[in-house]
Amino acid sequence: MYRLGDSVVFTLYGESHSEYIGGILDGIPKEMEIDTDLIDKELTLRRPSKGIGTPRTEPDNVEFLSGIRDGRTTGESIHYTIRNTDTDNSKYDVFNRTPRPGHADLPALVKSPDHKIKGGNQFSGRLTVSVVVAGCIARQFISRYGITVAAFTRSIGKIKDDKERTFDDAAVSKCHATRAASADLDSMMTKEILDASAEGDSVGGVVECIAVGLPIGFGGTWFDSLDAEIARAVVAIPACKAVEFGKGFGLAGMKGSESNDPYYYDNGIKLRSNNMGGILGGMSDGAPLVFRAAFKPTPSIGKEQDTVDLEQMTNTKVKVEGRHDPCIVPRAAIVVESVTCLVIADQIVRGL
Repeated sequence: MYRLGDSVVFTLYGESHSEYIGGILDGIPKEMEIDTDLIDKELTLRRPSKGIGTPRTEPDNVEFLSGIRDGRTTGESIHYTIRNTDTDNSKYDVFNRTPRPGHADLPALVKSPDHKIKGGNQFSGRLTVSVVVAGCIARQFISRYGITVAAFTRSIGKIKDDKERTFDDAAVSKCHATRAASADLDSMMTKEILDASAEGDSVGGVVECIAVGLPIGFGGTWFDSLDAEIARAVVAIPACKAVEFGKGFGLAGMKGSESNDPYYYDNGIKLRSNNMGGILGGMSDGAPLVFRAAFKPTPSIGKEQDTVDLEQMTNTKVKVEGRHDPCIVPRAAIVVESVTCLVIADQIVRGL
């Protein structure tokens, strides 16, 4: 089991090819109405889109075992399961001997000699189904405080969205299969994914997430800081390799006079720019919270790659067959939103 949060605590369990996966969410107050239709809609955003995603599809039916009665929370642990209906792992046996480059196979096999490769096991993106369920409940909780979260695809492969984007742009992206902020970019990003897939390859990309409604001063400091806890949660998503807030690494090439976000007053304190991504000292400065998460190309590809034979300890080749996404970025956007909602919900209850 894997845990996130201190007061609103999400516990994740299961494996990609086990009988089921599930989650336990603690800390949500009683008598809160839960919109299960919204959960279904958000799970749809996580499912692969035809053509640009894996052909593996599952119904993702959520069974709530406790914590919700007659559509309202009871104040007890919200425990739910999602059954895995497609658990054929026969094509993965070879990776116990010839680990896939870029995948968790090798460190998992070395760390745990009894470990057997069954899909992605506990390292699989399949477990993000459970994350989305918990995140959707957290989303409904933070909405009571006027806080909303939305993400969109900033780039896929060589296709990059260079325009300044708003929360409304991110929200509109849910209409596009790639989660792009416009129809034109959606078309170009789709082609980028299909071209890579046709070559037996994959591409990565960047998800940008925006949260609005955070009051000035919201968030902890140091190891409890809002950006530190979001970064920890987002990097934990399978295939995420980097997170930056605001201008991120770009700040290193700016002068203070360029990077500082000037304040002004207009029916409240506002900022003329948002280079810091809405966070100073770990707390909200009142501007929208903006960060980006980079996702690597899917490691399971149809091209032949170099690896080692763990039984013979010799060099060999491996070619991955089966059902894999040529790009996981479009499906990752809702997962980024979900963990962000969970972190914000936890910090609300902790009073940070």
